[in-house]
Amino acid sequence: MKLQIGANLQKLRELLRDTAPAPEQMATRLRSVEKDVILPVKAVFIAILLYHFYFSQWFENMALPRTIAQQVVERFFLIYLLINIIVAVLLFRSRRLPIILVQRIIFFSNFLDALLLAALTFVTGGFGSPIYWIFLGLIVRNAVSSPRAVPQIILNTSAILLYVVAGILDVYIPLEPHDQKPESYVLQMIVLVLMAGCCYGLQVLFEKQRRVEEEAREFSARQEQLHSAGRLAAQIAHQIKNPLGIINNAAYSLQRALEQGKKTGLEQIEIIREEVERSDQIITKLMGYAQLAEGKVEKLQIDEELDRAIAEVFPSRAAYDTVVKTDYAGHLPTLLMQRGHLSEILVNILQNAREATGAQGKIIVSAKPGRDQSVVVTITDNGPGIAKSQVSKIFEPYFSTKSKGTGLGLSIVKHNAEMYGGTVQVQSELGKGATFIIQLPTRTFMKLQK
Repeated sequence: MKLQIGANLQKLRELLRDTAPAPEQMATRLRSVEKDVILPVKAVFIAILLYHFYFSQWFENMALPRTIAQQVVERFFLIYLLINIIVAVLLFRSRRLPIILVQRIIFFSNFLDALLLAALTFVTGGFGSPIYWIFLGLIVRNAVSSPRAVPQIILNTSAILLYVVAGILDVYIPLEPHDQKPESYVLQMIVLVLMAGCCYGLQVLFEKQRRVEEEAREFSARQEQLHSAGRLAAQIAHQIKNPLGIINNAAYSLQRALEQGKKTGLEQIEIIREEVERSDQIITKLMGYAQLAEGKVEKLQIDEELDRAIAEVFPSRAAYDTVVKTDYAGHLPTLLMQRGHLSEILVNILQNAREATGAQGKIIVSAKPGRDQSVVVTITDNGPGIAKSQVSKIFEPYFSTKSKGTGLGLSIVKHNAEMYGGTVQVQSELGKGATFIIQLPTRTFMKLQK
């Protein structure tokens, strides 16, 4: 039973955490909704209140308590009007403001709206006030302009509580007689709570559907990119492999002929055969890479993939003395990649770190969210470092500082990262180790839309 309750609470936490759109989309949504819809509606509402407060007889012939209430509401309305003018100016300049500041301004504005509506509810009949229907609209507005789960729930809960407080004050300090039954009060509160719950639930559904559609587009686009890259690599490899085979056969025939009667050229021919064999190995690797591009794009958790790569490079049975420390941030976004491509990136860099550090090495692997919906992986070692003259060359094909290296490892790392719109950088000095920084975007289309 306790396990079931714990599982349900975990699902609820995930639901509350996973309802907000991406920052770029949320910024566009807030600016368009607040400037194009909310501000004009609020301007009309304020104009109506101005007319009723100062040009009509809304509070005429009321008792003393009503007059005091009128004065308090009027003064609060003037403060409300001034604050909303400031908010309107800030919203029209919102493109120059950080999105977090815009969200806080809108949150404060929404809460202030609820306060004013509660005051108007108190002086216009409490639970029987027609302002009740505006509260329903305010709940919908909160759901639209505050898409994040926690701020939305706080705003709607506050609005409902303020309405209840205004109604209760009117019951105990009645400013005019009314004969509304208590059952209707409860019904009104239930409707408000249901409206808040429905708005939140619909937003969760819409947001999940939007993410499903977005991920489908990502899958399709990235899969097509990889298929195109794979077909091109296979075509190039096939065209190069054929002449290499002919050269190898010719060299073999020439070698046999020389062995039967000729005495010169054997050493040179052997060198040719070795180089052809080496080239053939490189082309075979490229063909294997091309076949890898025909795989499927998956949703990958970067922390799990890092652990898998570390286990591959430092298997427990090998008993390496290298110390590997990990530091993963919580709630890392998922990557849409082929597992093989990501594995090649991580494994190649970790292998280089292992070989550079030797027996008493120390490697630190970290992962954290980056800018523009990306994940940043940092792999740092305490090896001998890389000379400044070589730092700019290490990602070039066939460049290697190892005696037996092919020079393709880091080139493939760079190619794999750039194929997904990512980047790989290295920071190193002789005697101070090396740090590789891999940044991989989680959303290609968001990046293109900027």
